[in-house]
Amino acid sequence: MATNKARIQDFLAKLPLFNELSAQELNVLAAGTTEIQVTRGEMVFHRGDPCMGFHIVVYGQIKLMFISPMGGEKVVRLIGPGDSFGEALMFLDKAYIVSAQALADTMLLHVAKQVLFAELDRHPGFARKMLAGLSQRLHSLMGDVEAYSLRSGTQRVIGYLLKDGGVRQDGRQFRLETSKTVIASRLNLTPEHFSRILHDLGANGLIKVRGRDITIMDAAKLSAYQG
Repeated sequence: MATNKARIQDFLAKLPLFNELSAQELNVLAAGTTEIQVTRGEMVFHRGDPCMGFHIVVYGQIKLMFISPMGGEKVVRLIGPGDSFGEALMFLDKAYIVSAQALADTMLLHVAKQVLFAELDRHPGFARKMLAGLSQRLHSLMGDVEAYSLRSGTQRVIGYLLKDGGVRQDGRQFRLETSKTVIASRLNLTPEHFSRILHDLGANGLIKVRGRDITIMDAAKLSAYQG
């Protein structure tokens, strides 16, 4: 148990959110943190479950999603190593409004809200960092609303390839972070529409697609392309 807590404390210390805390404060936080292993496809929580803290991804990938009464899925956010989720609902003392599922074998840290709240009371700098993180999340959400409302499907895909997928140089290859179906849902597209857009971009010589491997052929023309 002591070894696990030491490993947890070491990981927390490397995160920007916690890097102002002392070793003693990190030790207190680690004592209220649980290590969770989830396999690919396993649910972390369901909509309506109580939120008793927040999660941090150590490795792997998590998707946050809504499930419609008819069984349809809408991906809200994809979360990778070093990212966290659940903070807002933890502060509101509300149940989860989305479900979370592992897209790969994943290790999570769950930080209990009672321990976290105690540290926030003692450490104003920590509180400011958490507020900044939540504000950044809200800013990103507003960007999503703008993109879905004002940008075409093609523009959303190009934005993902050049920004969400990381800034790319001509001729450099990268791999889509997850399946095309999940990315399509994240971009508010059907899988078929997403595939058609990729095919169109490839036919115009802007990208090259092989499965989940993407090569940016001309980043400048891709950025300016309107479809």
